[in-house]
Amino acid sequence: MSIPATQRAVVVEEIGGPEVLQFKSDWAVPQPTEGQVLVKNEISGINYIDTYFRTGLYPSPKPGVLGREAAGTVVALGPKTEEFNLKVGDRVIWLANAGYAEYSAVPAAKTLKLPDTVSYEDATASFMSGLTVLALARETYTVQPGDWVLLHAAAGGAGFLMTQLLKHVGAKVIGTAGGLEKVELVKSLGADHVIDYRSEEGKDWVKTVMDITGGRGVDVVYDSVGKDTWEGSLAVVKRKGTIVWFGNSSGPIPPLPLNRLAPKCVKIARPTLFGYIATREEFEGYANELFSLLASGALKVKIHGLYSLSDAKQAHIDLEGRKTTGKILIKVSE
Repeated sequence: MSIPATQRAVVVEEIGGPEVLQFKSDWAVPQPTEGQVLVKNEISGINYIDTYFRTGLYPSPKPGVLGREAAGTVVALGPKTEEFNLKVGDRVIWLANAGYAEYSAVPAAKTLKLPDTVSYEDATASFMSGLTVLALARETYTVQPGDWVLLHAAAGGAGFLMTQLLKHVGAKVIGTAGGLEKVELVKSLGADHVIDYRSEEGKDWVKTVMDITGGRGVDVVYDSVGKDTWEGSLAVVKRKGTIVWFGNSSGPIPPLPLNRLAPKCVKIARPTLFGYIATREEFEGYANELFSLLASGALKVKIHGLYSLSDAKQAHIDLEGRKTTGKILIKVSE
């Protein structure tokens, strides 16, 4: 395949707001090094973690290209990639870095062939978020049928999939969302109760959750909001319950003295996806389960919008402004 020397990409040279996202048409195409493959991207995913790298909440090299996942076609193989059974022309999806670009050199170990039945759009709309929620529900806390679960941001990219997965397992789900449209969306996914935090009821969502559970509290809280919800999450978790913090959309939680956990013997987890898919076996295991759930219809995707590369700045504005439901995607190819 013919590979150009330069490409279109969205580059970050300094930390800051969405305005630091620069669209360039002359960014160098990388060469795959040992253990890497070069992928011509078709669809790239936008995840909230991208904003953390952009703002400096999480450190990353500058200048650089954001984007932790994309789907496309393998166009070149670096040395020592044979064990991963990839070849030029394969339709693949990957997890790594630099997805806001036409071409990405990514680890073969974190690149998988796509089933023919899964489109680039559906794969990218579900991959990083889907693997995340599977790991959270299988390993961080193993959700059981009948468990009471509080899921914050239930209409977001991860929340949309998590709500479906929790109901598939048989849990009783209390979701939070902002605005009537998002509330109705989460209800349509089967959530047992949905709290609109913009409503009068939502102003005291802690009391509402406790009333719903008869004063018992929930078995587990999945909280990707962080600063604005952490006190409430501590309040509504049951005795011997678990809180899983996996995001900071409102900002990071403040330092947490361990003695805050003692009265109710609460367990706290702060996981990251890559800790659960460190080995190829783990990566393939979760990916295959995800593809199976998609194929069976147990999981459905929702794409908020398909933005162009040049509109990445607007996509970040919409994401941080909480104007989105489901997944934001970038159409990389012209």
